[in-house]
Amino acid sequence: MTDSEKVDAFIAKQTQWKENFKTLRKILLTTELKEEIKWGKPTYTLDGKIVIGVADFKNHMALWFHQGVFLKDKHNKLVNAQEGVTKALRQWRIEPHDKIESQIVLEYINEAIDNCKAGKVLKPSRNKKVEIPALLKSAFENSIELKENFEKLTPGKQREYTKYISEAKREATQQKRLDKIIPMIHQGVGLHDKYKNC
Repeated sequence: MTDSEKVDAFIAKQTQWKENFKTLRKILLTTELKEEIKWGKPTYTLDGKIVIGVADFKNHMALWFHQGVFLKDKHNKLVNAQEGVTKALRQWRIEPHDKIESQIVLEYINEAIDNCKAGKVLKPSRNKKVEIPALLKSAFENSIELKENFEKLTPGKQREYTKYISEAKREATQQKRLDKIIPMIHQGVGLHDKYKNC
């Protein structure tokens, strides 16, 4: 199945957002961006770099600008979906009764393309120390093999796992998450690896 066919299939499954997806896709396909599917969602790239993604949620759909921090946002359309967490990513939320203004959407897309060509990239800081949650530390004390396999992972994969456990509010949920990730750590895979080549 080609990327275009995968996007067709994605849109065909939509219910409340189908027409909006079709409209946005039509706009995006007028540009030089390449249409792909990444993490199960339509994604638009330039020379292998992700510029824009389109995603559906329960109460809204969104255009994701991967280096949206550099957009001028003169129409005040963009939000940081996770304030304090997301650095470069910006989201344009479209709610059920919003009208998609094609010309304004295209203006943002073209600016994002220009920024990509200019090499404007906010790189994540790589020197963050990995904070190990107490539950995972305890699991390491019970299994040297688990600790050694965790230490073999890249810092990014280690952070994915520690964040996954830490974000759970209840201890029971943390334990459930720990039980899920232990076999993955032993396999040397990251928490989100299965989505990275979709």
